[in-house]
Amino acid sequence: MNAPRPPVKLASAVLETVLERADLAPEAAATAAGAPDAAAALLRIVQAGMMADAARFMAHALPKREAVWWACMCARATAPEAPPADAAALVAAEAWVRKPEEELRREAMARAEAAGFRSPEAWAAVGAFWSGGSMAPAGQPVVPPAEHLTGVAVAGAVSLAAVRREPEKAEATLQRFIQSGLDIAAGGSGRIA
Repeated sequence: MNAPRPPVKLASAVLETVLERADLAPEAAATAAGAPDAAAALLRIVQAGMMADAARFMAHALPKREAVWWACMCARATAPEAPPADAAALVAAEAWVRKPEEELRREAMARAEAAGFRSPEAWAAVGAFWSGGSMAPAGQPVVPPAEHLTGVAVAGAVSLAAVRREPEKAEATLQRFIQSGLDIAAGGSGRIA
């Protein structure tokens, strides 16, 4: 049996910063406190069964592109046939992950807006938009997004995806999502069956 691959993409996450940004419940924050790094803190939260907190933690601990990809995988897993506006937002977010260029970043926000900011797909696209660049219209003075905003959007996308189909099974769904995020953190695709 192969040992799980280490979540190397969590290595650059500064634990204190993630804890500040993730807005964890006090119990989850206490569980993570004193961990040697972000990966260990995440494992502690997961082992304590605090899946919603683990998802928020992961949204802020993953690098921005990987976090947006994770949101895309969670959205895709719970709505394989999303409404057209949501599907377009998802395609735009995935396009930005594959090629993180300014035009695609702005297209992701346009698609999120067209989807009405109501779906996991739309919030994945917002996560792409908030990843960098400027939030101001093109040609205007640069207004950079705050560093934590991609994590906020991704956490929202993952939370919405977890309750979309069977809200009563949200904890189990979040467990599957966390496994996907750990796969992405280890360099995998994060695809969810």
